[in-house]
Amino acid sequence: MTAEGAQARRRRARHWMAGVGGLGTVGTVAGVTAARSIARRAPIEDPYLGEDFGLFDSDRGCVVTTSDGVDLAVREAGPADAPMTVVFVHGFCMSMGAFYFQRRELARVWGDQVRMVFYDQRGHGRSAAARAHTYTVPRLALDLETVLAVMVPRGPVVLVGHSMGGMTVLSHARQFPDQYGSRIVGAAIISSAAEGLSRSPLGEILQNPALEAARFAARYVPNLVQRGRGAARSVLAPILQAASFGDDNVSPTVARYSERMIHETPLTTMVGFLHALGVHNETDGLPALAKIPTLIACGSADQLTTLEHSQDMAAVLPAADLLIVGDAGHLVQLEQPEVVNTGLLRLVERATPKKLAAMTRRLRDRVRSRG
Repeated sequence: MTAEGAQARRRRARHWMAGVGGLGTVGTVAGVTAARSIARRAPIEDPYLGEDFGLFDSDRGCVVTTSDGVDLAVREAGPADAPMTVVFVHGFCMSMGAFYFQRRELARVWGDQVRMVFYDQRGHGRSAAARAHTYTVPRLALDLETVLAVMVPRGPVVLVGHSMGGMTVLSHARQFPDQYGSRIVGAAIISSAAEGLSRSPLGEILQNPALEAARFAARYVPNLVQRGRGAARSVLAPILQAASFGDDNVSPTVARYSERMIHETPLTTMVGFLHALGVHNETDGLPALAKIPTLIACGSADQLTTLEHSQDMAAVLPAADLLIVGDAGHLVQLEQPEVVNTGLLRLVERATPKKLAAMTRRLRDRVRSRG
C-alpha cells in the first residue's frame, strides 16, 4: 500500500471512530431529555390502557418490491374494489403503526366505500433496509409511485403523509404532477414541511460535527455502527423531539407505543434520513396540490416541523384546509386522533362529495357531540 493510501485509510478510520464515539455524547443529552419528560408527567387516567395496537397484523398483507430491489411491507383494509383508496405514508423513525387510530376508527365509518393502504418506508418497520445513499426524499417518492402502481392500478386515490411521509407526497407531486387532479384526487400533509428544517430545533442538531461523522460511519461501516448499543442512543435526541407530544398528559400507553417504534428503527436508518430531512426541498410539488382538495395539519406545539412550516404551505395553497391542533406535538395523529380523523373525513368528502358526504358528516357530528 502506498503512503498516500495508508494515510487515506487512517483518515477514514478516524471518521469512523468519531462517528461511533461522538454519538455517545448526544445520546447522553437524549437520555436526560427523556428522563425530564417522564419526571414531569403526573399519574393520569389512561384512556388507552390495555390497547395492544395489533390491528395491522390482522389486515391483508403483501410485499411490494421497489425498482431498486427493496422489499416494502404493505397492509390493506377494506374491499379491493372500493370506489376510493386512501394511501397512508408514515414519517421518520415511525412505521405504518403511526396511523393506528386512523386505521381503527376510519374503517368503521367508511365501511366498504374506502380501502386503506399502509406501508412501511424503506429501512423502517418490517420493510427491508437499503443502501445509505438511497435514504432521500425523492427516492421515497419513487417508492410511493411503485406502491401506487402495484396496489392501486386504477381508481381515485387520496394520499395522507405524516412528517417525512408528507415530504414524500410533496416529492411525488413534483415528480408526477400529471397524476394530480386525475388519478390522485386529494392529499393530506400532516406535521410536515416543504423544505429543509433549518428553522426547527432539528436544524441545529443536523449541523453538529459529531452527527456528520456518524453519517460517514453509517455509510461506510454500518455494521459497526449498528452493533454499538451506546452509539445507538446518540441519535435519540433529535428522534425524541420528532416524536414529542405537546401535552404532558398524553396517554402513557400511546407514548410507550411511539417510543417503541423509534427504538426499533435501525441506527443506520436514523442517521441516513436525518441528513435527508435537513436538505430536502419539495416546494415545487405544491402547485400540483393546488389542483386537488388538500388538508394541511399541524400541532401548535410541534417542535420539529413547526407551525410556520404548515402556514407557509397553506399560504401557497389558499384553497387548502389548514388544521391547527391546539397544544399537540409532532405525532398529532396519535395524540389527538379524533381531530385529525375529522379533518381526513372532510378531505375525502371534498374529494368524493357524492359518494361519502353523508357518511362522513355523521361521524363529524358524533365527534362534535363527544367534545
